[in-house]
Amino acid sequence: MSELKIFLNGVLVPAKEAYVSVFDHGFLYGDGIFEGIRAYSGRIFKLDEHLDRLFDSAKSILLEIPYSREELTEQVCRTVRENELLDAYIRLIISRGPGDLGLDPTKCSHPSVIIIADEIALYPQEVYRRGLDLAAVSTRRPATDVLNPAIKSLNYLNNILAKIEANLRGLPEVVLLNHQGYVAEATADNIFIVRRGQLRTPPANAGILNGITRQVVMKLASELGMACEEENITLHDLYTADECFLTGTAAEVIPAVRCDGRTIGSGGAGPITLKILKAFRDYSRSTGVSAYKSGVATL
Repeated sequence: MSELKIFLNGVLVPAKEAYVSVFDHGFLYGDGIFEGIRAYSGRIFKLDEHLDRLFDSAKSILLEIPYSREELTEQVCRTVRENELLDAYIRLIISRGPGDLGLDPTKCSHPSVIIIADEIALYPQEVYRRGLDLAAVSTRRPATDVLNPAIKSLNYLNNILAKIEANLRGLPEVVLLNHQGYVAEATADNIFIVRRGQLRTPPANAGILNGITRQVVMKLASELGMACEEENITLHDLYTADECFLTGTAAEVIPAVRCDGRTIGSGGAGPITLKILKAFRDYSRSTGVSAYKSGVATL
């Protein structure tokens, strides 16, 4: 494949030429929003839902996106197309743009719009069979009255601090608790447990990002005849669950088999997890907005 092309403020440029100003408030203060999106077989998965969340986040922080939904849709598709990608991870970023060294966002007159499309493989395929080891960490998710997780902002320091703890423990992923001590989410994924055939996941008001993949999994579970309850989960609930899995745009649906040295269920990917994973992969690869004009792309 030729050099990656990045959409930068209306122009596709080679990756090595894709720069933002050192005065951009996204760089200086994490002042901006983003979406991580997947493409499968040339189709952009759940693009409308991602754009809904992007525009909601922008409205919440008084950031005016300089493109309409239709224009952003076309530019996302264009970026995938121009990079000749079928299966891709897309990062759509809107920062406040260049300003001065002060905090005042009104000093930033032109938001920066960046779209990156590239290949991604977060975990090897064997991990989806073997499962992840987890641990609860000291880093807590902020309370919703401190920083609303519904705003998918560029400030991910909280998640990075948790990832540092994961790295120090030699683990691929960890569990963050909220300020009340309930299970919230992983560093970049939502959490589900299975007990006696019933799915449970922390509620949206527990300090979690209501992930697009989370929403899809809940819908698929319902269609498969599985009850799914949104309710507070303790570490005890996680330790004693029959199954556990994580969901996220990059990770999709991935089993977790141990937490804090406790084996979860049988210690392997459980039957409900595998059923959900298959249903998700079947669904995600059969729907979406085509980045290529004639349906599923062929190169």
